Amino acid sequence: MKKLLPSLALTICLSGCSSSPDSAGQDSSSDDQLANSPRYEFVEMNVPLHQSPSLDSVYKQWRGTPYRLGGTSKAGIDCSAFVQVGLAEVFQQKLPRTTGEQVRQGKWVAITELKEGDLVFFKTGRSRRHVGIYLGKSRFLHASTSQGVMISNLKNPYWRSTYWQARRVIPKQG
Repeated sequence: MKKLLPSLALTICLSGCSSSPDSAGQDSSSDDQLANSPRYEFVEMNVPLHQSPSLDSVYKQWRGTPYRLGGTSKAGIDCSAFVQVGLAEVFQQKLPRTTGEQVRQGKWVAITELKEGDLVFFKTGRSRRHVGIYLGKSRFLHASTSQGVMISNLKNPYWRSTYWQARRVIPKQG
């Protein structure tokens, strides 16, 4: 059985690479099961089957996707939906859909104690809020209203002036 697993994994990987997604969202593949399997989605993300998705792979997959209030897809996504998708993919962490609900999750974290995967929140207007995922080294991943999915720096004057709080929603690993 142990000798069978490496060759099975190689076969799965090679067969997954032979398919390509249909960009129009219509089913042009004769192999419906392969196109709809979770294994296919990993191949689509260009993440090797033996590795877990990372925030870097989430960024590469979504980079430049335009911001759209209420959006939840590659056609357009808002900040809270992007954070919801990112944490689910990388950390298998379920979050509520909106920024207002997300800010009530987990525990408050000081800006000096931020760790990868923490949520960073901003007050960007009288009643508007924004959320991103902290990457480390003052960088965070988010769906910007002006540039879509991107990485920004907390030290940027705009983000520094609108920073509100951070929350740790991912349980301790190990």
